[in-house]
Amino acid sequence: MVEVRGVHKSFGHHEVLKGVDLTVDAGSVTVILGPSGGGKSTLLRVINHLEKVDRGHVRVDGTLIGYRRTGNRLHELGERHVLKQRAGIGFVFQTFNLFPHLTAIENIVEAPISALGLSRAAACHKAEELLVRVGLADKANAYPRQLSGGQQQRVAIARALALDPKLVLFDEPTSALDPELVGEVLDVIRDLARAGTTMIVVTHEIGFAREVADRIVFLDDGRLVEQGTPAELLDSPEHDRTRAFLSKVLV
Repeated sequence: MVEVRGVHKSFGHHEVLKGVDLTVDAGSVTVILGPSGGGKSTLLRVINHLEKVDRGHVRVDGTLIGYRRTGNRLHELGERHVLKQRAGIGFVFQTFNLFPHLTAIENIVEAPISALGLSRAAACHKAEELLVRVGLADKANAYPRQLSGGQQQRVAIARALALDPKLVLFDEPTSALDPELVGEVLDVIRDLARAGTTMIVVTHEIGFAREVADRIVFLDDGRLVEQGTPAELLDSPEHDRTRAFLSKVLV
């Protein structure tokens, strides 16, 4: 489903991604672990072309993201084509990013109407089903300020699913939540995993990674240091850097 090849990304003189290669199978859950500043969020943003690569390329479901190839040259796509590609890649941010002036259901219906051409009635029906799926059927007409952080993040997940994406990216979806609200968001992601949704999840929740991930990737200083099954990477890491990181986060 996802092929990242030789991806480099710099901001000014600071190289954040240093030749990352990653493959994600359809229907699988890949969890990315690593220290802050290691390039995890940038890698997610590169996958759906919120950030442009300096070198390398990304393919999702066989399609080159953000570019078209002519011979050996890559040409960046126009914004309209990029937006069409992004419609197939859901993105759940750390900080919810809900529109404060729209209700929960209104936050969900706008994208299917504009991106998929659904009628408002069809989009509303779909949004209602998604709110049931994330356990918020009774909050359809609530505004973000009337919702807890966990409820807002579940609305954000429903919004990401509204476009029937082939792939969903989660950028530390629980990091902005109070500890007692983390579980309700992770439960929704668990349900998506059981349903076979292809996901890449950046998280610091090690127990969740062990339970849900098919593969765990350890990213540090812009490089993919190590990857493997949860048992391989969490219990028997090969690299000193991975062991040092896990010794600080595993209790």
